[in-house]
Amino acid sequence: MIKKNSILLIASVLLSVTLCSLSLPQQHEKAKNLKVLPKNISHEELDNVMKGFKEALGVKCSFCHAPRKDDPKKLDFASDDNDHKKIARDMMRMTQRINKKHFKGRTAEAVTCYTCHRGNEEPLTSPEVAK
Repeated sequence: MIKKNSILLIASVLLSVTLCSLSLPQQHEKAKNLKVLPKNISHEELDNVMKGFKEALGVKCSFCHAPRKDDPKKLDFASDDNDHKKIARDMMRMTQRINKKHFKGRTAEAVTCYTCHRGNEEPLTSPEVAK
């Protein structure tokens, strides 16, 4: 009887610890190697920015982020080994300059990646023909 109660107690404690750990907010690793985006950007804000890039260019994360050296199936988000990431930073600086100079913080008129890319990896060089 004592052995059965001990097993039941241990199982209850393990279950409680597991359930409590699932309900705690998950700590995300702080972003590294940010050169254009604010260093104090939240994980959620960074995710939203990256989703915006993906949608504006119609690409996946691996378009700009290099694979990890220890596990090529995963991405090394801090790495600068992919030239597309360097280009993206230059484009971000360009749009920031344009928006600051010409739109003075008015987000409704702001230039974004989508302004030129329209869901394509490369910006369009001529207007799309109306169908």
